[in-house]
Amino acid sequence: MIATSIHERLKSDDPAVRRIAVIDLPYTEEEDDIVPLMITALSDPDATVRLEAAKAIEGYEEPEVLEALVPLLKDSDDEVRKATALTLAELKETASAPYLLPYLSDSDAQVKIYALHAIKALRSEDAFEPALKAITDENAGVRREAIGVLGYLKKPEAIGVLTNAAANDVDAEVRRIAIGALGYSSEVSIQPTLSRVLSDPVWQVREEAATTIGKLGLSHGIPDLVKVMDDEFWQVRVKAARSLGKLKAKPAVPALCEALVHPISNLRKEAVIALGEIGDDRAIPHLELSLTDADSDVRKLSKLAMASIRLNGGA
Repeated sequence: MIATSIHERLKSDDPAVRRIAVIDLPYTEEEDDIVPLMITALSDPDATVRLEAAKAIEGYEEPEVLEALVPLLKDSDDEVRKATALTLAELKETASAPYLLPYLSDSDAQVKIYALHAIKALRSEDAFEPALKAITDENAGVRREAIGVLGYLKKPEAIGVLTNAAANDVDAEVRRIAIGALGYSSEVSIQPTLSRVLSDPVWQVREEAATTIGKLGLSHGIPDLVKVMDDEFWQVRVKAARSLGKLKAKPAVPALCEALVHPISNLRKEAVIALGEIGDDRAIPHLELSLTDADSDVRKLSKLAMASIRLNGGA
């Protein structure tokens, strides 16, 4: 039996044969230049072949490849569109930005989602205005990806719309992502919004807000974080405790000491760590009790926290 060359297999009438040939193409030694064959596969009439081509072409960043790949964001098959977006995002090839920009304002919401996702990691300044416009799109998925683009670009001009989205968007995931995107801002003006969303009805949003306050070092948020130490979700309390430690928030010592007896060991650990970072000797009697905690990590961390407090004078 004579082996069929990969070039012949790519021309087969059987799409299954062409599909396997595309998978084999990056590993073949039969062709000196496989890029033209890959580009041809991207326009194959069979969606499964195009899908494999969109995945396999990740290692080829030539302009002609990008020019052929980007139009697949509007492919009739959603799996092909998704694979194309993922490949473009993995390439992180700045040369693809000009090809992607027209798709950021496409009439198809799914195309916009994929295009915004692909261009995010490129940090293209030209994507700022389309992303700013997309943050008001009626599709929540588009708004989420647009916020991701704005968060990557870290432009002060976006803070207003991100703050508004964090506080008012009807989609909880949009609010959460917007809060996270504000993590690059150094403006104290966002503190009222972050304090407000610590009361958001969705705990994941409150959790993100508690994290961001600590990340930004916003000491004005300490009273609100102390209140959050009573949140019904321990996950939110964990992030609040972590931020209170970063902020060295002495007013939080009583609340953190109360958390040392919480049934969730992850929260007890974070409370211990925070008390060690704050360095207030009022915590020592409570930490001494934690030396008999059922969790060995809590016991070890309590020793370290007390040593740190005593070393630094327990002011």
